[in-house]
Amino acid sequence: MRGTDSVTVRVPGSTSNCGSGFDTLGLALTLHARLTLTRLAGAAAALPADGGNDAARAMVETTAAAFFRCAGRAPFGFSYRIAGDVPPARGLGSSATVRTGVLAGLNALAGAGFPNRQIIELGTALEGHPDNAAASVLGGFCVSRTSPVNGAYLDCVRIAVPAELAFVVVAPRVAILTRESRGALPRALPFFDAVKSINAAAFLVAAFATRNFAKLRHAVTDFMHEPYRLPGIPGGRRAIDAGIEAGALTGWLSGSGSSVLCVCEQPAAQVVRIAMESALGAEGAACEGAWVLTAENDGLAVT
Repeated sequence: MRGTDSVTVRVPGSTSNCGSGFDTLGLALTLHARLTLTRLAGAAAALPADGGNDAARAMVETTAAAFFRCAGRAPFGFSYRIAGDVPPARGLGSSATVRTGVLAGLNALAGAGFPNRQIIELGTALEGHPDNAAASVLGGFCVSRTSPVNGAYLDCVRIAVPAELAFVVVAPRVAILTRESRGALPRALPFFDAVKSINAAAFLVAAFATRNFAKLRHAVTDFMHEPYRLPGIPGGRRAIDAGIEAGALTGWLSGSGSSVLCVCEQPAAQVVRIAMESALGAEGAACEGAWVLTAENDGLAVT
């Protein structure tokens, strides 16, 4: 069955890892990508409507190929336009918004009837991890489960997050690709570093699950990836520390960076933002952007 001829998909960006929840925890934020896909007659390629860029085009093409293969449908051509306020290569799930947006858009154009779970499965296979993909599709705070055999997406527990919590994000003017930042990670971790990281991740999830947000104070201590990634982000550690000193509950490196994030109650948000921006400036690091956000609980929407 053929679907419609043109759709727009609104997809939230996300912060992932959330400290020690490596490749597992993702939280959708009120930054959004908007992808418009239009089916083209007599074409068999993905064509950017506005010129696009090579990296985005490659991502769209590989995502489309995966969709048609999984759906068992003959490929058809479509044009696409990507807009919105999720900055690329800043650790805010930009690649996941593109991939899940294309999957959801093609699902509607083709009338394939894929449920959200299948879109997350495909997004996870393309991304290599489910944290951003699950959050972008489902919204809220997502705890994903993957196969211990091959890392495939299995399931997710989604927790709605109230607007009383603010997520203050500052993005240094440094682009970081996830696949490159993984090269900075060690092949093995000291046993007690792993234990301390598991402890912190479990406590963080419990605080969100029970909405006992006061428990988040100083709750994030990571020994899995931040010690290896943060030194490569000028001002990143100092910005997190400054945000906490200004009243934030806790903070972390967003995804693989370069953005860093602090969690606070709404009344403290602007003071925390100013402190984080000032800390970057004190390190001589230019700021790409700063946002006071809330959790996006609605997830992906197709119109």
